[in-house]
Amino acid sequence: MEVLKIVKIGGNIIDDEVALDNFLSEFSKLTCPKILVHGGGKTATKVSAKMQVEVKMIEGRRITDRDNLDIITMVYAGKINKTVVAKLQANKCNAIGFTGADGNSIVSEKRKVTVIDYGFVGDISEVNTEILQLLLKSNITPVFSALTHDGQGQLLNTNADTIASELAIGFASHFETELYYCFEKKGVLKNINNDASVIEVINPKSYISLLADNVISDGMLPKLNNCFHAISHKVHKVCIGKPEMVFNSEEIFTTIQA
Repeated sequence: MEVLKIVKIGGNIIDDEVALDNFLSEFSKLTCPKILVHGGGKTATKVSAKMQVEVKMIEGRRITDRDNLDIITMVYAGKINKTVVAKLQANKCNAIGFTGADGNSIVSEKRKVTVIDYGFVGDISEVNTEILQLLLKSNITPVFSALTHDGQGQLLNTNADTIASELAIGFASHFETELYYCFEKKGVLKNINNDASVIEVINPKSYISLLADNVISDGMLPKLNNCFHAISHKVHKVCIGKPEMVFNSEEIFTTIQA
């Protein structure tokens, strides 16, 4: 079965023009089918400040009211997404920018209000790969921003890690899917203050121990939950680390195992 690489990048790459250019240059050289997923929360926050729109965060999660959704749409699907696509074209990698609404590729439900009302935030309910498969067969690379839709005309802010995970699952029956979460560290660290303390393999049993010992907490928890969700749904390979891991298997990074 053919390999499909799905790579998620965050603000540490997007916000650094040199790092972004270097990453996209290497990404363009990948000869296998590939999909890029990007966030952009920091940039959206900066634009919100310039436009004097308040950004509310609860437990590290953004509250997406209508004004913030407008800014997120402009920043994610507009500035960041089209900049990435243009840079890929410059690297001779034919690419098309996507939200979940494009091609009806990712449908979500507006998150139900329980204790906290997160606003226009989407929880993914459906991934449709038909159009994406046609593009991949034509050697065209989809580039996803962190927006989905509800099928009723409403765009929804959706976690980019979750989008990457659900895309990998959606393609698992068509490709040998490999999912890469790129961030500023070499991987999941045993000691947050020691960049050399990479935990090279995490499985469900060791994950429980790491949680009990409070080695893994805060922002890494939802990322790892997405990793285990993917690996338990026939995704072939899931990795966390610096972008170099996508292009060089000799790099040290964290691999998630079922």
